[in-house]
Amino acid sequence: MRKGLVVLAILGVVVIGALLMVIPSYNNFVTLEENVDQSYSQIENQLQRRLDLIPNLVNTVKGYASHEEEVLTDIADARARLAGANSPEEEATANAELTGALSRLLVVVENYPNLKADQQFTQLMDELSGTENRISVARKDYNDQVAEYNKRVKRFPGVIIANITGFDEKEYFEADPSAQTAPEVNFGGND
Repeated sequence: MRKGLVVLAILGVVVIGALLMVIPSYNNFVTLEENVDQSYSQIENQLQRRLDLIPNLVNTVKGYASHEEEVLTDIADARARLAGANSPEEEATANAELTGALSRLLVVVENYPNLKADQQFTQLMDELSGTENRISVARKDYNDQVAEYNKRVKRFPGVIIANITGFDEKEYFEADPSAQTAPEVNFGGND
């Protein structure tokens, strides 16, 4: 009888000790995952801001450069893909496509001095530039949070607790490989 109580007491201590180790780690994973999600929502907020600015920019350009339909269509298509993206990887790819289309638009704008002087166009470009900077900061913050979370998921003893409780690695918001190539801009107007 006494042996059974001792074994039961030892088992109780082991279970309580294990719980005391698991609960703080689990709570830490929850906190880190929420930080990742919060950072990701900031990227989405800034991408949405950019998506909201683009129709005004395109409409302003249309008034000056109506025969540049291909570039405007590319922007609209890339904008739609970004709005429909469902993961950080899809958003990063769509974001790179939209950035490329906007770069081509800036090349087109160089051919229209009156457009460059238009106050609405200038204001929209300033807002878009500010938004691009905010996106860059939000991406960095998100990737920093993902790095901290992923380190915890991969390190011992976190890897055990993560596997038991279902915490998986998160994706980084990475630039598309084509973003490594800068667009060619000719300010001279003639080749």
